[in-house]
Amino acid sequence: MRERMPSATPAATPTSTAQPAAVSGEAEALLRTLRSGWMLVDRSDRVAAHSDDVDALGLVRDVDLRHDAVRDVVRRSRRENRVIETDLNLARGPIEGAELDLRVRVAPLNADIVVVLVEDRTQARRIEETRRDFVVNVSHELKTPVGGLRLLSEAVEDAADDSEAVARFAARMKTETVRLSNLVQEIVDLSRLQGADTIATAKPVDLAECAHRAVEETRLLAEGRGISLSVRTDEGPHLVLGDESLLTTACRNLVNNAVNYSGDETRIVVAVSSEDDAVAVQVTDQGVGLSAAEIERIFERFYRVDPARSRQTGGTGLGLAIVKHVCANHGGQIRVWSEPGVGSTFEMQIPACNGERAGRETSELADTPREPVSAAAGRTAETKDKL
Repeated sequence: MRERMPSATPAATPTSTAQPAAVSGEAEALLRTLRSGWMLVDRSDRVAAHSDDVDALGLVRDVDLRHDAVRDVVRRSRRENRVIETDLNLARGPIEGAELDLRVRVAPLNADIVVVLVEDRTQARRIEETRRDFVVNVSHELKTPVGGLRLLSEAVEDAADDSEAVARFAARMKTETVRLSNLVQEIVDLSRLQGADTIATAKPVDLAECAHRAVEETRLLAEGRGISLSVRTDEGPHLVLGDESLLTTACRNLVNNAVNYSGDETRIVVAVSSEDDAVAVQVTDQGVGLSAAEIERIFERFYRVDPARSRQTGGTGLGLAIVKHVCANHGGQIRVWSEPGVGSTFEMQIPACNGERAGRETSELADTPREPVSAAAGRTAETKDKL
């Protein structure tokens, strides 16, 4: 026999002052052992008890269900006296665009109470979307150099009797091959960084040496365009805990980025400083600069401020994304200050490794928890003044 629906408070009315039905202590204690969120809803659609997760998700307002969609599933389960499992997409709060993806399982507990189990799948969906976008982006990025190599190989074949044309096409093939090799290597590096939260083989590293090495590896490219590269370091120490290769790569990516987006005959200053509990590497250029909208996206994978310039310089759009992940995996952060037409300053900060920690065993150092550090924006203006 179908149960008679009570005259429940409409969804749009304010929270009712009536008390929800009582729940046995045993039932509530059992539910508190579950890993998923849960609610116990009485015959009047009031929440008798719920987990903290439900509060965090914004599903309950006082003792009332906040979302009509959840209320509808609860009523259907009670009416049909059966278990109902469904996926719901709900607004997280009053801010437009903030959504929740929930797997909801609803079942009558007894004649008066319905139990609602809630699994938040929002983060899992975002990870899946990120993975799917990454695959699409990689596929698109690989098509360009691979397609270029195919066309160039056909051109070489057609111009077999023209030695000058063959030499020209071979040089372009070499350029595309280098670009493809760089892209594949950066995809591998980024995938490795995204797959780990911390650096497993951490050891004391001199960040100033990493910066010097990065500058020397980029100097030939800079000098070819008349760009002056200089490194300035304070008295230090500049020891951090991490992976020397990854930290050098991050420094090199910052310097490369500065060179690629600077005009000819300009200057780039790399400053390494030790302050409080962090070591900072600042790279300041006199380049094209960034707008506020571009700063918001500059660390996204495959994002390029100027795609035409990236094609010219062989940029992959992954360099700054790698810097961001290197910083995160070392417990640090990356900041940027910029003004269009004036230039940019990128600052990478990594937690300092003091002398006591530097003397410990590597395995012990790797297990030491590290918190992100805050950036000192004041040094930016000082560095720009030195330019």
